[in-house]
Amino acid sequence: MSAPPNLLTSRFGDGLATGPDLAAAAESAVTQALAPLDGQRPDVLCVFVCGDDPAMVEVAGTRAMEVTGARTILGSSAGGVIGAGRGVEGIPAVSAFAACLPGVRCTPFHLELVRTLDGAAVIGMPDRRDDDAVAVLLADPFTFPVADFVQRSHDDLTGLPLIGGVASGPRGGESARLFLDGRSVPAGAVGVVLGGPLAARMVVSQGCRPIGPPMIVTKAEGNVLLELAGMPALAKLEQIIGGLPADDRPAAVRGLQVGVAMDEYAEQHERGDFLIRGVVGADPQRGAIAIGDVVEVGRTVRFQVRDASAADEDLKELFTRYRAEAGPVGGALLFSCNGRGATMFPSADHDVQAVRAGLDTTGVAGFFAAGEIGPVAGHNYLHGFTASILVFGADDA
Repeated sequence: MSAPPNLLTSRFGDGLATGPDLAAAAESAVTQALAPLDGQRPDVLCVFVCGDDPAMVEVAGTRAMEVTGARTILGSSAGGVIGAGRGVEGIPAVSAFAACLPGVRCTPFHLELVRTLDGAAVIGMPDRRDDDAVAVLLADPFTFPVADFVQRSHDDLTGLPLIGGVASGPRGGESARLFLDGRSVPAGAVGVVLGGPLAARMVVSQGCRPIGPPMIVTKAEGNVLLELAGMPALAKLEQIIGGLPADDRPAAVRGLQVGVAMDEYAEQHERGDFLIRGVVGADPQRGAIAIGDVVEVGRTVRFQVRDASAADEDLKELFTRYRAEAGPVGGALLFSCNGRGATMFPSADHDVQAVRAGLDTTGVAGFFAAGEIGPVAGHNYLHGFTASILVFGADDA
């Protein structure tokens, strides 16, 4: 029996099922996700499918959409799925996330890349409304310019936060599948804009800890750092690594990153104040370091280390900060990099268990993404090796 309208409350559920019969797994995962809703019709249901055959992935996604009864449904294929306190990678599995969001406006969308006389353009984004809070975005990287769209989104979408992940298919190329409101979408990106009285916040864990001091870029060419604090960049890096305890040096070499400060006017730059980008090469002859982004002269950067210990510590610190600033949590959507899971941690369960424990909640589901979307310092970015989390508050948040 459905709850009377005046008794509707925010509720969240999650589910996960494995097995070679993906359609049956989809039904099971959805049934699990709907159980905590106490008969309420979900406003949003997300479904994520991992399978060996794109056709069977499509069947599973379609079956999941058929049995939900949700007002808005979206999902994708993935290399692994998350739900019911578990992460499952590389085997047939389906996860589901259900949310009842009374009073929240849910506007689904399908983005497509079209060719025009003036070049390429993305169509399908709903008109911006003043009370839009966040858009969940799932993208196929082979048919949609996700990196460019996310980079331009702050201006094009007038500051609308984006969170989500990049889909992947079992056979690479264009074998990814997207799902939206009862149909399989062959290309582009799908999502939903949530607006109105939504109690939700975004947590983006880039999984790094800083090493060495913050430094000003004093000479650079594009994505090549030539000088840091007036010293050849490579020599400065060698100096920093040489000053680390001996036990920390191997991790610094294996997981070296660069953080670019997002607020040049901050009195101090600590963990969480940087956009993390990878170190992609070095030129000993020029004493230079190449990184995965363009950094202008005058920007503040700081070297970072990414490993399992740093990633675990970063999540815990972010959740501690969240609990100090926000109210009780009802549920969460989790987009974790496919380079995390069992590749980074002892178990693929790490991130979902960390979210459930750190935020004291259940109703957590998502997938292992081929790129994670989430805001840092108010701007949207496409990340790697990151956990991007949309945290929904409970009714009394």
